[in-house]
Amino acid sequence: MGIISIKNLVHRFSKYGDNGEEIGEKTALEQVSLDIEKGSFVAILGHNGSGKSTLAKHLNALLLPTEGTVYISDKLSSDEKNLWKIRQSTGMVFQNPDNQIVANVVEEDVGFGPENMGIPTEEIWKRVNESLKAVGMEAYRMQSPNKLSGGQKQRVAIAGIMAMKPQIIVMDEPTAMLDPSGRKEVLDTVHELNKKEKITVILITHYMEEVIDADRVVVVDGGRIVDDGTPREIFSQVEQLKRYHLDVPQVTELAWELKKDGLPFKDGVLSVNEFTDEFKRVCDVDFSVHGAQVSGKENYSENNCSKTMNSEQEKVLLQLSHVTHVYDPDSKESFPALNDVSLSIHKNEFIGIIGHTGSGKSTLIQHLNGLMKPTSGTITYDGKDIWQDGYPLKELRSKVGLVFQYPEYQLFEESVFKDVCFGPKNQGLIEDEVKARATEALKMVGIDESLYEASPFELSGGQKRRVAIAGVLAMNPQILILDEPTAGLDPKGRDDILGQIAKLQKERGITIVLVSHSMEDVAQYASRILVVNGGKIVFDDKPRKVFEHEKELHEMGLAIPQVTQLMHRLKSEGYPVFENAITVQEARKNLLMYFQGKKKQDCKSKDQNNQDQKSQIESRRKPEEKTV
Repeated sequence: MGIISIKNLVHRFSKYGDNGEEIGEKTALEQVSLDIEKGSFVAILGHNGSGKSTLAKHLNALLLPTEGTVYISDKLSSDEKNLWKIRQSTGMVFQNPDNQIVANVVEEDVGFGPENMGIPTEEIWKRVNESLKAVGMEAYRMQSPNKLSGGQKQRVAIAGIMAMKPQIIVMDEPTAMLDPSGRKEVLDTVHELNKKEKITVILITHYMEEVIDADRVVVVDGGRIVDDGTPREIFSQVEQLKRYHLDVPQVTELAWELKKDGLPFKDGVLSVNEFTDEFKRVCDVDFSVHGAQVSGKENYSENNCSKTMNSEQEKVLLQLSHVTHVYDPDSKESFPALNDVSLSIHKNEFIGIIGHTGSGKSTLIQHLNGLMKPTSGTITYDGKDIWQDGYPLKELRSKVGLVFQYPEYQLFEESVFKDVCFGPKNQGLIEDEVKARATEALKMVGIDESLYEASPFELSGGQKRRVAIAGVLAMNPQILILDEPTAGLDPKGRDDILGQIAKLQKERGITIVLVSHSMEDVAQYASRILVVNGGKIVFDDKPRKVFEHEKELHEMGLAIPQVTQLMHRLKSEGYPVFENAITVQEARKNLLMYFQGKKKQDCKSKDQNNQDQKSQIESRRKPEEKTV
């Protein structure tokens, strides 16, 4: 028996009607059996609603089985007298850190768990120091958690669990709100705990690149375990994973695409280093390229809205001039979250905003619809100062819609449909129009009709995010601002949402402002990227131009898309490839061009060698043989 042993686990939730009466049950887990060895690192993958979070909550007895058994450290979870010991030995990091931050000061919050375990004071402070250092939050130890960004709160929550030194750590989307540097920092720390302290780690994530160093990957679908193997075994089945609404790392997908094009790449390439080694091997192998036709004149024009702006698109909707925002200006701890920011946002743009956790991104976007007032500087919408006396801020907020980082903060009605109706209803529309807009918006974000009458609070994190987006879309805004809209969404949900938003931008001329920690998402969809650092906009350019600054971005705690890292690597090794490809399809086309050109060159060289050999044979023949 492993440190966790699950046998025939079934979990059913009760379903309730509008009057509060129970109207049935929903099965979230069905006959799940799973053993996890002590000291192992196990990743659990699954689309939104697959049952993975429900499974995670059984691992520290937050939920108890409807049927079957769950043993944690040899203790039966359904035995009430074991609950305290199980929860001492198993720490849980939730998707939303607000669910587990309890103190008014960061260092006190991190020390809360060890204090409740009866750890001596001296040891508590030692653990607090070590944990805050591990997650890069030492400088914020005396801050109130309420003043931290979402990503910073998540680091504090992880530090609080680490300080308890549990035997098992269960992490449910722990890095969803972290910047690339923060994700790496946290995962490196967790891997170190796993290796040095032999702590068992169960990681639930939608970031596929976080999974490649796990010992084992478990795939959940429809409340059942449908696959279980090493990362290489799991990621070798690209088509099957896509059927489960999952994804693979960009380099894995690129190798898979090139293999379909006839290149002899192996299955399950997991990293930039592996792809580079495989690329070199393929260069020395005889093969036939039968992939997409490429002309050799690819210009790799900027994706999406890269066409020259027409007069309508050149229209400035929002203008920030020398905007500064200082939190607690009269306090000793005051600091400028925004520092002399000037910015123009045009009609029909798709803007991506990136920056490390705490860089000022969320503060910036809350100024765009008047939720925050600048300490100095001016903000105009359609040429009018939004902070002038008498300006209709309510009207502004219907034109500039904002979807928050945490969707729970803007859901409040008793049903999903009523919640989405709230915005257009308050715009004074007639009932039929309100319902039509709500229905259209819900369909747009992929919410099934069966959930229309459900309470928003019964939904998964990903479903809540979709409903929150639908609520803003239903108001038909001219500018749609999305703060980490894909955090907590599975890959298919992410692609569906961003695809629909991109379609809206093109068909309706809505301006999109997307705040994201996913470099791959902004590379795929944005036509312009703003990089925020230290409360300033340090880069404002097309995606390809921004991602040329790999070193500077890295120093800011950011990254470039994995496929761009790969192309930079191949270029540095002397291969004549397009190093600034920013999507998998761009890289695929360019590498096909390279291999097709190489194939032709190899054939020419082979023909030339044959001709040279024939000439040498001719020159060695006797004169009489030549005469004959």
